[in-house]
Amino acid sequence: MQDARYEYGDIIDLPHHQSDKRAHMSLHDRAAQFAPFAALRGYDDEIAETARLTDARRELSSEDVDLINERLHIIIDNIASKPFVQVTHFVADDKKDGGAYVNASGNVRRVDEVQRVIIFTDEKFISIDDILRIDGEIFN
Repeated sequence: MQDARYEYGDIIDLPHHQSDKRAHMSLHDRAAQFAPFAALRGYDDEIAETARLTDARRELSSEDVDLINERLHIIIDNIASKPFVQVTHFVADDKKDGGAYVNASGNVRRVDEVQRVIIFTDEKFISIDDILRIDGEIFN
């Protein structure tokens, strides 16, 4: 096998050609030529959305419902002190069936029994029908 230097000896030491008519391509643009082609636009997003898990809303037992109602009445009886509570509640998913249980905490400003919501001092509100659990020092 011949040495490459010998085989291309007439051109190996020549300077690299630069076009006078076209701008030099950046490394970023050069690499983009070899990026994978997405034939199905949005397909990867759809796969990720399908794989995302959601929780089903739990059915509460009558004892759980009674405990939540009891704690709501304790909050109402002590509403002047704006009690601090932690609430675990269900948030429905916008894109698919189910949702997630999340925790919210804060000082309660009002319990609206007509609209069936707890309103916190920071103006966030939670539907009473979505509550799984209410905790706080006020219940000790």
